[in-house]
Amino acid sequence: MNEQIEDGKMQSVNENSKTPSPVLPPADQNLQSPPSTEKDSYEVGWEGGDADPLCPRSYSTLKKWRIVLVICFVSLCMTCASSIYIATYQQMESEFGNSRMVSILGLSLFVLGIAFGPMALGPLSEFYGRRPIYVISWTVYVIFIIPQAVAKNIGVILVFRFLDGFAGSAFLAVAGGTIHDLFDKAQLQHPISIFSVSPFIGPSLGPLIGGLICSYLDWRWTYYVLIIWSFVLWLAIIFLVPETFHPVLLRNKARKLRKETNNGDWFAPIERAHRSVAHAIGNSLTRPFQLLILEPMCLCLCIFAALLHGILYLFFDAFPLVFVNNHGFNLWQVGLSFLGVGLGMIGAIFMNPLWNKARNRLIHNNEQETGIAGASEPEFRLPASMVGSLIVPVGMFIFGWTTFPWVHWIFPIIGSAIFGFG
Repeated sequence: MNEQIEDGKMQSVNENSKTPSPVLPPADQNLQSPPSTEKDSYEVGWEGGDADPLCPRSYSTLKKWRIVLVICFVSLCMTCASSIYIATYQQMESEFGNSRMVSILGLSLFVLGIAFGPMALGPLSEFYGRRPIYVISWTVYVIFIIPQAVAKNIGVILVFRFLDGFAGSAFLAVAGGTIHDLFDKAQLQHPISIFSVSPFIGPSLGPLIGGLICSYLDWRWTYYVLIIWSFVLWLAIIFLVPETFHPVLLRNKARKLRKETNNGDWFAPIERAHRSVAHAIGNSLTRPFQLLILEPMCLCLCIFAALLHGILYLFFDAFPLVFVNNHGFNLWQVGLSFLGVGLGMIGAIFMNPLWNKARNRLIHNNEQETGIAGASEPEFRLPASMVGSLIVPVGMFIFGWTTFPWVHWIFPIIGSAIFGFG
């Protein structure tokens, strides 16, 4: 959320070119530049606005979507790792002698790491940029998979499952900001929609991939595959994802100007910000709770999102019970049964044009009432959630009432697909 606030508002003027120059705003007043002085004429901005060749929004469409797709695949891989683990339960329990409850704890700890990581690591991008966070967090993520692959007891797996989720979550925290760096508001809807669904598709693919691996190979191969997959994505990050955070790019531009002109007066707004890393992390740790307490709408949406995530992860334990006990599925067939949820989510992406049209209609009506061009409200994005909140219980109802052995197995999968669509 901090990234989205920072990526859209403030504008400064590059006095050298006399053209408006968008510069990302601070998260609070402490990041504001000091009052104008004689040196303000040396403030660095984008020459020609977003058309500046150094501005990420001036990248070609191909380059923008290349970056978006890399980010989406990394997010998918990260969340896939959370659920691929469930396919290892049977073999892992036979080797280590632990109970199923302890095995499930590994899934919970990974999700817990994803929950806490962004609050502590996300604000670092405001000081060091997106790319260092991507490279460092994903490097640590890949390294932390290795102890899980060679673990000699369940304790090692549990500890590194949490650390792996914590490290990888920094990527998820920053990725949405990168998309805002690349696209203006008019272009944002499609890339942000695709990115938003990728962390949901990942958990649906995990049991499928893990089931296929564990049906024919040792359970440790799930981690070997994750290491290979994650390393390939690490290479993609290194070579295909540049720095996109506007304040950091302007800081680099100011440093270059100071060096080339031998004039130390050039500066970027971020260099005049009076803010520490500790202060930023402190804000990040407290602000989510402030929003939950002070913003009822935010609280309701968070409860709804948490409920959906909880149900999705409950399916990981429900599907084996339903399809193994009632329909005699083997491990890889249980993995295939999760395709219903994934296909439902993919189908929901194709509804985006309809929701965009509904939002544009609401904006148009609001413009006529207020006389303000582009008068939008946050609530104008809620129609999709409102419809989804009605579809979700329908899918769950179908799934719950078709899990009996005498009902064909396709019907609970259809119910899960409707849930995924909602």
